[in-house]
Amino acid sequence: MARTKRRTTQAVRIDDVARQAGVSAMTVSRVVNGESGVRKGTREKVLKAVNALNYQPNKSARRLAKGNDVHIGLIYANPSDNYLGRFLHGALGAAQRTDNHLIVDICEDSSPAAFVASALRLAKANIAGVILPPPISGSQEVLRVFDELQIPVATVANGQKAQEHNDISIDDERAAAEMTRHLIELGHRDIAFVQGQPDQAASALREQGFRAEMAAAGLLIREEYIAAGQFTYRSGVEAAECLLNLSTAPTAIFASNDDMAAAAIGVAHRRGLAVPDDLSVVGFDNSPSAISVWPELTTMDQPVSAMAAAAFDLVLRRINAHEPVSELAEYDQIRQCQLIVRKSSGPCKDSV
Repeated sequence: MARTKRRTTQAVRIDDVARQAGVSAMTVSRVVNGESGVRKGTREKVLKAVNALNYQPNKSARRLAKGNDVHIGLIYANPSDNYLGRFLHGALGAAQRTDNHLIVDICEDSSPAAFVASALRLAKANIAGVILPPPISGSQEVLRVFDELQIPVATVANGQKAQEHNDISIDDERAAAEMTRHLIELGHRDIAFVQGQPDQAASALREQGFRAEMAAAGLLIREEYIAAGQFTYRSGVEAAECLLNLSTAPTAIFASNDDMAAAAIGVAHRRGLAVPDDLSVVGFDNSPSAISVWPELTTMDQPVSAMAAAAFDLVLRRINAHEPVSELAEYDQIRQCQLIVRKSSGPCKDSV
């Protein structure tokens, strides 16, 4: 005899209760939280639906609705210390501004199993919501865990169209194209590109922007000028060494982040090359390392702290409204980048 499938409490959402009772999700929220202003007949219909579906609202979200502070989780697994510092600065600032708390779980292993383990650790802390920076923001396994637990999520740069209403990002492709155009306008034609960490959506988008702008200018991309990177200083050293060992070395290197660009400048100095007279080097992020090298780095300013703060605010909106973000008022989810021209990029000698 086949067993009747029983709907679990985790699978039941406030929208399910609202649909069964024939009311709005906000009305369900008022009833569940014991608020006034709901007619007796409506309240009875909602309670009947709650019992029938065995609905159990998120306790932390209920505390927020009543005006108490809550805990917002953050899982961090990014290899760049610069990115971590700026992201935490923004998230912690938003927590302080809103009188809430941030709980951070640092995941040193980038495997899907480790990501899920971090998600489950945070869930046990009774968080009301969570913000996810890259690369974990693109983990479908982690997003599935929080979805099943009905814990609201806001991501940063997850690169997934299906999650676009919950994501804060920049236009990586457009920004990379602008940086590439800057080098082309300086007369560079032999331009190398250092890729980012493969499991981050931004890496592919930045490479797409580079390739698209080179193609638009009618310039050939030599595949040996595409070097692997991991968003770390060490990977930037290895990439620059490979590129500058080529029989025909590039006249410019565009690294996918500032750490790798700073490494390329260091390699150039060690080889006796003058930057930018012999080699132009540009990066991405406008992190502290961009102004700690000599010459200071031309880079694309990515507002990491502001994006983290926006993600914190976004997840609070989801918790407060008990609604998907797509049903809330329009939210500024695409943040603007700015090209910062410093001394590490200059005219190509061959074009002068």
